[in-house]
Amino acid sequence: WWESRHDVATPSRILTTANEIHIPAGEPVRLLLTSTDVIHSFWIPSLAGKLDLIPGHMNVLDIKADKPGVYRGQCAEFCGAQHANMGTFIIAEPRPKFDAWLNDQLQPAGAPASGEAKVGADLFLKRPCVMCHRIGGTPAGGTVAPDLTHIASRQTLAAGTLTMSRGNLAAWIADPQGIKPGSHMPVVELSGDELNAVVAYLEGLK
Repeated sequence: WWESRHDVATPSRILTTANEIHIPAGEPVRLLLTSTDVIHSFWIPSLAGKLDLIPGHMNVLDIKADKPGVYRGQCAEFCGAQHANMGTFIIAEPRPKFDAWLNDQLQPAGAPASGEAKVGADLFLKRPCVMCHRIGGTPAGGTVAPDLTHIASRQTLAAGTLTMSRGNLAAWIADPQGIKPGSHMPVVELSGDELNAVVAYLEGLK
């Protein structure tokens, strides 16, 4: 999966998210590329050529999306069993819409909106999920898996493998290895009611 960190001069406005990179349309953007495990290759065919991500090294890629749109990308260097399912998306938006998105993403997670979602939030914080994932505004502070603070605002799950929906979210939590064998997402034992509660909580994180 891809981690995206929006670096700005004000530390409180630094944003970390996953698999979708939002940029202002019509403006040049500099991407600093590195890897924490093996060599990957960042490739957005409509915007730029391929450039490797190498552990311990930083490569620089300048891009510019001339018009708003969603630009599909892919890892172009064989990196493991799920190489073919390591997609990413550049989402180019007019500057006001980009600024609004960034401001929304910097907010902590909203409180659960229903009793079922409240149960799901409690379950999330008591299960191994918190060892890997972060949800802003909660005790969940993991850093080795995608930040889930606004997971429901994303278009896909598992680095582009599944479209975002309640059913796909439930399927991914219930059996990640069945969907993406070799991924680091473990199976967390949940009853049917517990799974529905966790999904109700996560789908409210927009």
